[in-house]
Amino acid sequence: MIQSTLQCPPARSGKLTLSRIVAGMWRMKQWEMPVEQRVTFIEQCMAMGVTSFDHADIYGGYGVEALFGEALRASPGLRQRMQIISKCGIKLVSPQRPDHAIQHYDTSFQHIVASAEHSLRELHTDHLDLLLIHRPDPLMAFDEIAEAFTSLIKDGKVRHVGVSNFSRHQFESLHRRVPLATNQVEFSPLHVAPLFDGTFDGLQDQGISPMVWSPLAGGRLFSSTGVHADNLRAVIQQIADKLEQPFASVVFAWIMRLPCAPIPLTGSGRIEAIETAVRGAAIDLSRPDWFAILRAARAHEVA
Repeated sequence: MIQSTLQCPPARSGKLTLSRIVAGMWRMKQWEMPVEQRVTFIEQCMAMGVTSFDHADIYGGYGVEALFGEALRASPGLRQRMQIISKCGIKLVSPQRPDHAIQHYDTSFQHIVASAEHSLRELHTDHLDLLLIHRPDPLMAFDEIAEAFTSLIKDGKVRHVGVSNFSRHQFESLHRRVPLATNQVEFSPLHVAPLFDGTFDGLQDQGISPMVWSPLAGGRLFSSTGVHADNLRAVIQQIADKLEQPFASVVFAWIMRLPCAPIPLTGSGRIEAIETAVRGAAIDLSRPDWFAILRAARAHEVA
């Protein structure tokens, strides 16, 4: 086990408290950890203050929540010290769902409630701390989603609700009907759209922190080729060397420097990678360094 003095602080978004870094469980099935190793990994995350764990019903071909639930059943004391996030609204074609003839979205009342209840069973818990609609659905009815969310909250099955990948207008339309805790969106130095399309501005205005998926661009920050990617990587590395910090820690710090207080997700089963993300929470980037990365990310000056 890594012995670390790093401690990830909590983060607040509206009335919801999460850890400043959230451990994403999307790839847990690929990690091929026996249950004892899963328990150890969770304990190591929590020892650093990473107490929030991000799921979706579809992760791992509908298999990740059950793997995490096995770990919670093996060590029952963990659940009361963590926050569990899950998402619903996508129907995959999968051997686990033989009735799904085509991949599609479903944000109907019935599907939202049934998905949440299934997640509770798989995770061996009586409530989700946060439930998100995974993707905007062209057939979504805001009133129907709000009704499903309100019903789940009233029944004590879900504590907070939110969305993922919603535009500012979609978020605000649903937020008027039921209080939303967050919007989980893609953001990294290779994908800066939320900075300029109103997503982050709108959330900051309402005192709501976005969650950020793929903060390292799915690893492309390390592997992408071409003049743009090479220059961006060189700028980040130069700042990392100056600060004597890991490259990835500087990227997490760059994201968390924003006034809307984004909450980044990790996606790794290596505890060293979680520690690197946590280290970013303690780095206070100067404005010149922050803008140097933005300039490289956009490949042009700010003015």
